[in-house]
Amino acid sequence: MKFYDCGTAPSPQLVRVFIAEKGIDIPVEQVDLRHGGHLTDDFRAINPYCTVPVLELDDGTRLTSTQGCWRYLEEIHPEPALLGATAKEKALVADRIWRIENDGWQAATEALRNSSPGLKDRALTGPDDYAQIPDLGERGKARLPRFFRRLDAMLAGSSYVAGDRYSAADIIAMVVVDFARWVKIGLPEDAANAQRWYDDVSARPSAKV
Repeated sequence: MKFYDCGTAPSPQLVRVFIAEKGIDIPVEQVDLRHGGHLTDDFRAINPYCTVPVLELDDGTRLTSTQGCWRYLEEIHPEPALLGATAKEKALVADRIWRIENDGWQAATEALRNSSPGLKDRALTGPDDYAQIPDLGERGKARLPRFFRRLDAMLAGSSYVAGDRYSAADIIAMVVVDFARWVKIGLPEDAANAQRWYDDVSARPSAKV
């Protein structure tokens, strides 16, 4: 296998942390997003969507989404179970991931890509250019604190986002917290549950990769 990564970007971090939690050794190739490495002809031949992460399998198959990468790695390395071990856990982890993607990840992406001068005409990831919409940037910034309040409530009485077991839901929620700092938005000071959880998950060795 080969993992196409960018060490400064949040999207591939989702898979990088997952790989570290699994303890898998996978060769890595860095893609320089800052200088347009994902838009070159060579990389377009690898992933026509012009995004990372990409997980290239031994038979040449390339997985170009976080969910695809996670699912394949979970199937070939089932322990520790990061997508749930029982039917209920699997359903709950999937449910939490969907909610975090919809309310947190999309808000952070909306905020950053529609407000950063460095992303002018790159308001959406992918091969095509799209103009920024400043109102969407402001909407994303308004959505993030509301998501963090819901995350705090989600963690009331629970060690992790999807129960008492660390999972991929914790990975994506942690990366959203880090991602939101790019637009200068952090966890609310009184979000004690979320802060306790974040201190815990961000101290894991996998969070340092």
